[in-house]
Amino acid sequence: MDNTQIQDSYKSIAAESRGLFKDNGSRFIAHAYPVETEEEVKEIVAALKKEYYDARHHVYAYRLGYLGDKFRANDDGEPSGSSGRPVLGQIDSNGLSDILVVVVRYFGGIKLGIPGLIRAYKTATADAIENAQIVEKIASRMYRIHFGYMSMNSVMKVFKDMGLEQKNQKFDMECSLDTSVRLSLVDTFLERMSDVEGCNIEEI
Repeated sequence: MDNTQIQDSYKSIAAESRGLFKDNGSRFIAHAYPVETEEEVKEIVAALKKEYYDARHHVYAYRLGYLGDKFRANDDGEPSGSSGRPVLGQIDSNGLSDILVVVVRYFGGIKLGIPGLIRAYKTATADAIENAQIVEKIASRMYRIHFGYMSMNSVMKVFKDMGLEQKNQKFDMECSLDTSVRLSLVDTFLERMSDVEGCNIEEI
């Protein structure tokens, strides 16, 4: 496998950010969050529904994973395609993943129509993303390495050569440690470690 072809970096946001858009008395308050799981999404959406209990709608969209292959857009009672999709569209136009955006709408008494809703949800989301710090994230896998004390130097050489961080070290006659390896280096790492005598590796 040609490791140079593996995409393992992607963009996300560093911390929660907010955006705001107002139109004809309606307020659209956007909250953007860095998330990694659908459980986090559910918890945040539930918390915001509780915090903004008197709002008319709590529209949200998210995209997860380094490939961005988990996603959803929820209109929460707004006309189909008028709200969740524009929120997801802003996430995608900025090339982001591991992100959730929830837009809370307080109705101002005047209907905005489909074009007006699309513009409002899009603009509020864009404002929240613009206010966020964009960061690069690296997709990786965690491994636990088991090896005998006599193989310590060989294992440490691989770690030094590849710039890997050691975690949860246990050094005795039988040793173990954990490390995180970016996806583009996994094949090289496993190949190097397979040359170490008495070394066993498990993905954790």
